[in-house]
Amino acid sequence: MPVNDPVGDMLTRLRNASRARHDKVVIPHSKLKVEIVKVLKDEGYIGDFTIHELAPQSEISVQLKYGPDRSPAITGIHRVSKPGLRRYVAVREIPQVLGGMGISILSTSRGILVDTEARKQKVGGELLCKVY
Repeated sequence: MPVNDPVGDMLTRLRNASRARHDKVVIPHSKLKVEIVKVLKDEGYIGDFTIHELAPQSEISVQLKYGPDRSPAITGIHRVSKPGLRRYVAVREIPQVLGGMGISILSTSRGILVDTEARKQKVGGELLCKVY
């Protein structure tokens, strides 16, 4: 069955696997998803990821990260801009998530950036999701 919102599907898979305390989750591959996963890894929300080149559809295998008491590193992950209603923000309108304790991921003209990096580079864009 085709998925109308591939990024939303990826975020839902991450959220569900994290809540179910799985060690890893497998996501269908796309360049945008790889960039989002790189940002999540750089910010410390996931452990590591590998790309598996398979015949019909490549996959991304993501290792989830947990605290010492097995509490998930990703407490919440929400899609903001959806295919039916895109959300674009200027650099001054980029929201802070939980007073700076979480991150916003943006698709900008300079690539996929986290909110702090977008503010440094003074660039706005499409607000993809919020992670905390």
